[in-house]
Amino acid sequence: MDPIIQSLQESVINGQRTEVESLVRKALEAKLPPEEILNTGLIAAMKEVGARFEAGDYYVPEMLIAARAMQTGLAILKPYLVQGGIESSGKVVIGTVKGDLHDIGKNLVSMMLEGAGFEVTDIGTDATPEKFINAIKASNAKLVGMSALLTTTMSNMKLIIAALKEAGLRDQVKVMIGGAPVTENYAKEIGADGYAPDASRAVTLAKTLLEG
Repeated sequence: MDPIIQSLQESVINGQRTEVESLVRKALEAKLPPEEILNTGLIAAMKEVGARFEAGDYYVPEMLIAARAMQTGLAILKPYLVQGGIESSGKVVIGTVKGDLHDIGKNLVSMMLEGAGFEVTDIGTDATPEKFINAIKASNAKLVGMSALLTTTMSNMKLIIAALKEAGLRDQVKVMIGGAPVTENYAKEIGADGYAPDASRAVTLAKTLLEG
């Protein structure tokens, strides 16, 4: 592995934004292929962060810091990836449902998905069914991620799935849900395609749903 890429990986894992920024620039100056910087540098590092989280060695703060560092690198890399016509892993619309203003979990899932090569449209918090539908139509996403942190707003997930059916979009998209009060059983009950208990597993689930 190229030493610059090696250092880039380590800097992402350690959440060092400034180092990540300069190493991505250095890698581009050294004429390393943008897809190598993305896959072997940023994506591989976020995979390691996810593995550490699942093993209990990393917690949400460490994941957030690493994800932000990765996003800094991704922002510099994006124009080069577009030029090279790099295939994305898939398009996702993500949001926290209506009535709920919590966004840390959603932001983390959004960043982790970007780090895994997905194109993410984040529609923010307090998102109405219409907002989800409009974003799906505009981006042609094949996956929808919904988050709720309050038991009182969980029921809005069911309303969004109903709205997707009404708009004729339900067959075109996979729906995954998450958030503190949400469970696997609740996902089944409302007809979602999957549930992820944390950001790391949300990435795995997203890949599984789109491949299936």
